[in-house]
Amino acid sequence: MKKSLVLILAVIFTLPSFSQEKVSKISTEKNVLKVNTLSLFLATGSIFYEHKFSDLTSGQLGLAYMGVKIQNTKFTGLILTPEVRFYPKKNAIDGFYIAPYLRYQNYTLQDATSKGTLSSMGGGLLFGRQWITNSGFTMDLFFGGHYGSSSIKVDNNGVNNFDTNLITGFGMRIGFALGFAF
Repeated sequence: MKKSLVLILAVIFTLPSFSQEKVSKISTEKNVLKVNTLSLFLATGSIFYEHKFSDLTSGQLGLAYMGVKIQNTKFTGLILTPEVRFYPKKNAIDGFYIAPYLRYQNYTLQDATSKGTLSSMGGGLLFGRQWITNSGFTMDLFFGGHYGSSSIKVDNNGVNNFDTNLITGFGMRIGFALGFAF
């Protein structure tokens, strides 16, 4: 008897949820400020500002500071990443997007014997999905390919022992950003 009563109550309470139509939410927010949580694992702090231009497009500017030691080389410097985001379902800043981007990196390099500066320019294409909750909380998951080339200048007639293979050539860009839409 108890099992039947629980089953009947469960059916009564779940039937109304099947009859409701799914309401698609179109974001009224025009700006998003967020932080890439995955970049923290690379000793990089990055912040992004995205602005909605139309229902189909938005622009994002990323600014990051990196201070990490890779093998015997210490990298410290800034990263600037502008991108244009295209939202095919005309739900800009809340949905699936495709984003071509550019990236400029400027680092100071130092190892045991040399010090220098590295400048890198590159770009790529991202695919991602951004969600905005009713309260404005934002999650942005993205991945894509990247190509960059770099030039290095060694100070004080030092020897160029710096390995820049991680910055030059093809690579991947992935991230998971959290933030707030307003």
